[in-house]
Amino acid sequence: MEISTIDNKKLVVYQVFTRLFGNTNTTNKPWGTLEENGVGKFNDFTDKALSEIKDLGVTHIWYTGVPHHNVIRDYTKYGISNDDPDVVKGRAGSPYAVKDYYNVNPDLAVNVENRLQEFEALIERSHKADLKVIIDIVPNHVARNYQSLTNPKGTKDFGADDDKTVAYNVNNNFYYVPNTSFEVPEFLNGYKPLGGESHPLSDGNFDENPAKWTGNGSRSPKPSFYDWYETVKVNYGISPDGKKDFDELPAGFENEDYKKHFNFWKDKTVPNSWIKFRDIALYWIAKGVDGFRYDMAEMVPVEFWSYMNSAIKMENSDAFLLAEVYNPKEYRNYIKLGKMDYLYDKVQLYDTIKNVMQGKGLTDHIPPIQEDLKDIEDHMLHFLENHDEQRIASPEFAGNALKGKPAMVVSATISTAPTMVYFGQEFGEDGSEKAGFGSPSRTSIFDYVGVPSLQRWVNDKSFDGGQSTKEEADLRDFYKRLLNFTINSDALMGKYADIHQYNRENTEWYNEKVLSFVRYSENEKLIVISNFNAENTYGFELALPENITQKWNLKEGKYQFKDQLYNEFSSTLVVKDKKAKIRIDIKPLQSFILQLQ
Repeated sequence: MEISTIDNKKLVVYQVFTRLFGNTNTTNKPWGTLEENGVGKFNDFTDKALSEIKDLGVTHIWYTGVPHHNVIRDYTKYGISNDDPDVVKGRAGSPYAVKDYYNVNPDLAVNVENRLQEFEALIERSHKADLKVIIDIVPNHVARNYQSLTNPKGTKDFGADDDKTVAYNVNNNFYYVPNTSFEVPEFLNGYKPLGGESHPLSDGNFDENPAKWTGNGSRSPKPSFYDWYETVKVNYGISPDGKKDFDELPAGFENEDYKKHFNFWKDKTVPNSWIKFRDIALYWIAKGVDGFRYDMAEMVPVEFWSYMNSAIKMENSDAFLLAEVYNPKEYRNYIKLGKMDYLYDKVQLYDTIKNVMQGKGLTDHIPPIQEDLKDIEDHMLHFLENHDEQRIASPEFAGNALKGKPAMVVSATISTAPTMVYFGQEFGEDGSEKAGFGSPSRTSIFDYVGVPSLQRWVNDKSFDGGQSTKEEADLRDFYKRLLNFTINSDALMGKYADIHQYNRENTEWYNEKVLSFVRYSENEKLIVISNFNAENTYGFELALPENITQKWNLKEGKYQFKDQLYNEFSSTLVVKDKKAKIRIDIKPLQSFILQLQ
């Protein structure tokens, strides 16, 4: 499997919610308008801003929310139709209800007419800063009112040629409820679009006849409030009773490279939606985008991904293809048959580490995950925050950004896979703003809002941390040290071995709040150790199992190890009578990356 790595070093993705990054307005009025609460622009990612992101230890930047999605703001003078608050979440709109795949969110442009050119200029600036660019593609669903204004010649909108008299046709882009009109869901929990503000389109009606199936698969013409009612499901040639109306991949194709996959589809007839999404991806690749993050990829058949990703790789073999897949039983299919480079390691590593950070789980549960995924560990991207998850510092998660430090060291060093950081994570952002749609603990992706800790660092677009608190500056320094170490280390692209279990069984005072493992290559040997306990310092004689000392070729004697994070701690490994021990004294929430000198 071809993996895009730079000189075979770790990759680090910085996910940034594009409209929030450069917003310096601190009003944060719930349901506030763009004029009241402000919005960031493509142009706010200046050369200085990008070079600071690069220097944090980042290789790839994921600009979240770039494709033109529904937004409650009048852009009719630019030929853009108004969106209906009854089927839009928030005022600024969900980035996952895309209205036009061939253009970008008008909110992000200084000059709306030039919005595409402003994004192309951002791609160029990012490349100049030596950052690869990732954007979202949301293949499972589109906005209810999808309409592209800038379709390339010969390209038709989703649904333009659909036969709406039938529930399903292999070449329909959507599924229908024939002869039945769509009804707006019944709003619950006191929810009112735009917080109850009057709006000409906010009347409890949305004209869609016949009704389409909703994004999460609801077949009801009146979806529930908890359905993805702002979106419609795309049809990939799977009939309502689950039959696949397309060719399946031959046996053994999980072992074939993308070129073989590409050739397989060359003479096959595929459903129309497949072609539309492939063309969208190639359109952005041609504009210099370096890869995609695919939303809810497992809701789309794996054969489509073989078709799509092989076509992308034929254009750019280094393209970075990341998918949101939550079913571990399907991981290998999406990697091997679907030709994904990376999948989220959420339901195993993230969920387990979150439990440990919250004081509910034991570090003992982490090594078995690496064992379970060892054949695909290089494909499992690690993160502690993203736009879907709670902020570490929110009371609902850990209530303290410092509890993310040991977790971040483990997450970033335990495998060869990329690390992802969500903007503001490096300052301990707590996501506590009441923005409008949804509740705090995640930074809102639905409304115009400011991100306070980030704004202090942005410092009126100086991007120098001029207003950051000491705690924020110290935390960012920690992330910078850690991430830069990871992208320069040979050992982190080499071998992994667990020493945690061995020490649990053999080492006095070593315990279930600590985690240790080794990473090594020909020319670099590392012992990584983290203390997840926020109160206790631990001291013990950490032991290396005999098989490790043999692999590292350590004879009897003394060996110096030095911490690579802060360069303040060093200790001596003593090898005697086939036993190897190193004295460790580790403070609350402290970690060491000890390198053999």
